[in-house]
Amino acid sequence: MTEILVIGYGNTLRSDDGAGQRVAELVTEWKLPNVRSLPVHQLTPELAEPISQAELVIFVDAYPATSEQSLQAHQLCAPPSPHTPHTLERGGFESQGLNIGHTGEPRSLLALSQFVYKNVPPSWWILIPAVNFEFGENFSSQTSQGITDALAQIQQILVK
Repeated sequence: MTEILVIGYGNTLRSDDGAGQRVAELVTEWKLPNVRSLPVHQLTPELAEPISQAELVIFVDAYPATSEQSLQAHQLCAPPSPHTPHTLERGGFESQGLNIGHTGEPRSLLALSQFVYKNVPPSWWILIPAVNFEFGENFSSQTSQGITDALAQIQQILVK
């Protein structure tokens, strides 16, 4: 069975910063048999192993935005062509180093997956616009719309 891994991350006690985790929770509610969703506070090196085993990974986070900015979706690692192995060679993530700090970053985890497990799945990074990072558990209207847009984007990625 093909497994798709959705990793939503952020601080749920800092208002809009928790949007990534909320998206991961909502994806879980879809109960799709081939989709595993992980809401986490931050990206950590321990996630490299499940990332290496997935067929596709979708990272979801919030980013500080202005009122005019909207959802961003970046393809971090494209699917391999039939003529190349399902790994990245030099010049890919290896050249970026393994800079995994306190908060981590998707590209660092993909580099770690490549370095340790010799596999990097196709991956996306979905960024939800956020304007309120104060203590709280409610989302701004812009981030609420971004969550809706992120779910629609994930659905589009899943049907490809």
